[in-house]
Amino acid sequence: MIAEKMPMYPGGKNALIEYLTYNMKYPEVARKQRIEGKVLCEFIVDKDGSITDVKVLRSGGHPSLDQEAVRVIKAMPKWLPGEQGGKKVRVRYTIPLNFHF
Repeated sequence: MIAEKMPMYPGGKNALIEYLTYNMKYPEVARKQRIEGKVLCEFIVDKDGSITDVKVLRSGGHPSLDQEAVRVIKAMPKWLPGEQGGKKVRVRYTIPLNFHF
């Protein structure tokens, strides 16, 4: 769903990038095998800003990359929720997470 006012990570896009940079950990098994990839994840930003229904839409090429992407998304703080017609609404959000050396 596209809302009139889309949900936003607290502090905006740069704060989201900073959160991901400092909280994503490269899985050791993938690092040892020199596996790089992009995991495409989808989740719901609920009416209260909480993150629910985290799913991998496209694998990064190794299960450990997918698991780390889901872990870091589930650990995010609450977002500012989306709004439609002045009311808070649930919004589906998609984000790519890159794992590279």
